[in-house]
Amino acid sequence: MIIFNFFKKAVLATTISFAFVGCAMLPRSGPDDGAIARQAASTLSNEDLQALKTKYALLDINDAMLPYFQDTLLTSFAPGFKGARQRPPVLPVGIGDKVKITIFESAAGGLFVPIEGSTTGNFVDLPQQTIDSSGTITVPYVGRIKAAGFSTGAIERAIVEALKNRAIEPQAIVTVEESSGNQVTVIGEVDTSQKIDINQNGERLLDVIARSGGIVVPAEEAYVTLTRGRKKSTVLFKEITENSRENVYIYPGDTVFIDRERRTYVAIGATGSIGRLDFSESNLTLAEAIGEAGGLNDGRADPAKVFVYRLVHRKALLKTGADLSELHQTMVPTVFRINLRDPSAMFRAQKFAMQDKDILYVSNADAIEIFKFLDFVSGVTGGVSTTIGNIKNVKSNWKSLAK
Repeated sequence: MIIFNFFKKAVLATTISFAFVGCAMLPRSGPDDGAIARQAASTLSNEDLQALKTKYALLDINDAMLPYFQDTLLTSFAPGFKGARQRPPVLPVGIGDKVKITIFESAAGGLFVPIEGSTTGNFVDLPQQTIDSSGTITVPYVGRIKAAGFSTGAIERAIVEALKNRAIEPQAIVTVEESSGNQVTVIGEVDTSQKIDINQNGERLLDVIARSGGIVVPAEEAYVTLTRGRKKSTVLFKEITENSRENVYIYPGDTVFIDRERRTYVAIGATGSIGRLDFSESNLTLAEAIGEAGGLNDGRADPAKVFVYRLVHRKALLKTGADLSELHQTMVPTVFRINLRDPSAMFRAQKFAMQDKDILYVSNADAIEIFKFLDFVSGVTGGVSTTIGNIKNVKSNWKSLAK
């Protein structure tokens, strides 16, 4: 009996030893984590990083919080570029522009208009001229006048002021025939990148994009960056087409850059589909994102534990009244939580806007974790039971041979 007990223990020990050795002998694509840890010259483990754990804000998606996060517009042209209330720019004349000057007098026989009958109308058109490098033009009986940087109206008034004591009630009209100074640059994902002369009546952002042939990428993935001096903002193209306040007037020297950026979010956890998913719409909601990820897995998901991970600007979180006393980052790690067991939460999920690079995580139900543990225990105990059974069979066979 002692021999058999010793034999049973030896078999168990041998089985366990071979199990460990077998694991070491299995094919690997690289060194195991143990070897990596042993050969490291310096180690900073998770235990050493307890004090450096990332702190984050946790916000429940409720009716009070929802208004702050149901707009997909990250930045806006309206504050910095005056939005729809902006007036068309008064375009100044610039060096290199070609202008035509017409001078009127109230009666014939004046400085410019000869005696009656020798011309039709009491006006004269001066030859077209180009504003020179010094920014001036020449007017007969006046001389050189500063033009660059002034509007046509200001130039007209300067001409009239210079002629009022010489001509008969003079009036002047200055027309820009060709302009090289009042241009906007449109580049990027458009049909034709180019410099565009701005119409004297004023042109808006969509006007100059259209004059460049329009965008050549999907509207859901197109971003428009407007740069004016030190001001710079980026807005989704579809937001400009759908929101008139974003379709601002263009000013001379502006640069319009159209860029394509793939907008995605990651779905993980107990969803029907796991991985990186594209935005099918520019204004993707949480409900739509869950749907595109295949919905919640009926066999695993806990509808009360649906989360969205995102970096949120500190100013946006402060507007909600969130306590950020322990969070000092400009972009604050934030977790949004929604309980879809609540029927009214479905309506909130329809309004909560997803952002580019969000992470959608659906937690397993607690019962699933219990089942996974029981499966593990069953596997371990089943393996041991099989080994003990084999030992018992050996013992029985040995007795048979002894007889």
